[in-house]
Amino acid sequence: MVYDSVYGNTQKIAEAVGGALAGETKVVRVNEVDPARLGQIDLLIVGSPTLGGRPSEPMQDFLVRIPGTAVKGLKFATFDTRYSGKFVRVFGFAAEKIGENLVSKGGVQSSPPEPFYVKGKKGPLKEGELERAANWARGLSR
Repeated sequence: MVYDSVYGNTQKIAEAVGGALAGETKVVRVNEVDPARLGQIDLLIVGSPTLGGRPSEPMQDFLVRIPGTAVKGLKFATFDTRYSGKFVRVFGFAAEKIGENLVSKGGVQSSPPEPFYVKGKKGPLKEGELERAANWARGLSR
């Protein structure tokens, strides 16, 4: 699993997801991942906070650096942390944009993008989101 986090909320979700998955799972911050080695895994999970309707800058850089062959045929799932304010929907969300990028490189989306909510721009996470993240992870096909 690859994630980025600005205020710590996305990291908490990533750790909850990683802890709920069966089998060998690595939860790794985006700046510690070699995008060329992604083809060596069974399921890629990618998460980022939504900032201005997009993934974080480090996540965007990571997505650009993924070679076209690294994710071809690879199953993936995406999630983001987001604020549920009035005008947020206008710009879109990180999970959808990450998914579009991976599909364009030949990845296979195994589940719809999943949102996890924070109470304000910087958080904290809304009540029950860590439990919901663990349940989401258990439902992912490996």
